[in-house]
Amino acid sequence: MTRPLILVTNDDGVLAPGIAVLAEALAEVGEVIVCAPETERSGSGHAISFHTHLRAQSIRPGWWYLTGTPVDCVYFAMMHLCERPPDLVCSGINAGYNLGSDVFYSGTVGGAAEGYLRGVRALAISAERGEHGASWAAPVAVRLAQRLLAAPAPLLVNCNVPARAGVSAAVAPTPAELAAPRRICVTRLGQRRYRDGVQPRTDPMGRPYYWIGGPPEPGSTDLDHDTGAVAAHLVAITPLHMDLTAPDLGPAQALVADLADAPA
Repeated sequence: MTRPLILVTNDDGVLAPGIAVLAEALAEVGEVIVCAPETERSGSGHAISFHTHLRAQSIRPGWWYLTGTPVDCVYFAMMHLCERPPDLVCSGINAGYNLGSDVFYSGTVGGAAEGYLRGVRALAISAERGEHGASWAAPVAVRLAQRLLAAPAPLLVNCNVPARAGVSAAVAPTPAELAAPRRICVTRLGQRRYRDGVQPRTDPMGRPYYWIGGPPEPGSTDLDHDTGAVAAHLVAITPLHMDLTAPDLGPAQALVADLADAPA
């Protein structure tokens, strides 16, 4: 019997610890092929590299890097590396959550979304930041992969996994802690805001450069939102879809109501 083909990518780069943990865990579910960015591409969203060349390199059997974005990696792997269409695209394990509005910026989510746009079941998975955050997320990824593969139709799922309450993600979890059941919440996207700011700096040559953005601010604590669920140390599962059309067309219809008859 042919095992499911699972395409794994990330936005932290092919040498990031999280992708190795994920690929090893998913090997018990199916045949794994890895194609990830050569270097970190966090914040690349759904960017794809038009009008420029890309280079690819195999670093060991089943593992490739590409000098592009996570979306490039999924596109390249599906079009060029995979001998058959993958059954699942899994992106992660990201070092740090992707909550709320993060999904618009996240290369982790972008990689999974590219698979979903191409008709494939897809999972973006992120862990609480810490040396062993990915260890907490890996068992969840395995169970979700199994469920997604058995689902009747493709889904795009964003998953955020904290360490258990009272346990630091900086500390390696015990086998008993990993085997114990976790409470999982199906949530909506919460409000994820960051302190805005531009920090001017000067390099050693006296030339100005800038850092933009700041640390995240506290989000919604409602357990119906992903921000609230992870704050309560619960696994947050958020189904996503690619139709960004506003559910209420009325305001736009009112906006243009008399434009059709207006003179050019």
